Amino acid sequence: MKATPQTIQQIQRALRKVIEKFPPTADPILTDIHMQVRPESGELRIFNDDMEELMRIVVDQWLEPTEEDLYDAAALAIKQSISGLRAEIEQMSIMRPYSFVMMGEDSETLNDLYIVDDDTIIVDTELLEGLDEELDEFLAKLLKDE
Repeated sequence: MKATPQTIQQIQRALRKVIEKFPPTADPILTDIHMQVRPESGELRIFNDDMEELMRIVVDQWLEPTEEDLYDAAALAIKQSISGLRAEIEQMSIMRPYSFVMMGEDSETLNDLYIVDDDTIIVDTELLEGLDEELDEFLAKLLKDE
């Protein structure tokens, strides 16, 4: 399921409301932003580390998912929405490093959507998938050649 422009707009409106809660002039706090998709209601809920709800919206496109992997489609839509608001997100009064995390219904982490550190920003965590295995293979090959 490809996110419609309306879906991206809905998510970005919700993100803007969250951004407003962390103005750049405020004292930075230590938190991550947790996002939860509720397939049965089409909701996107946004929380801080203390699981205090910061924002909740119903994403129309998610009301009747036609695809089994709604979480993957939602993650892509959220990443796209975050990318469109990068400048504002990076100015939020949140202590670095921080991340936007997608969590499942049992509050388990499903996906790191956006990671910000002092000198590093990771928008697509798929770049990191399999890195451990690749490094292990490289090291084994390197040690074998000696």
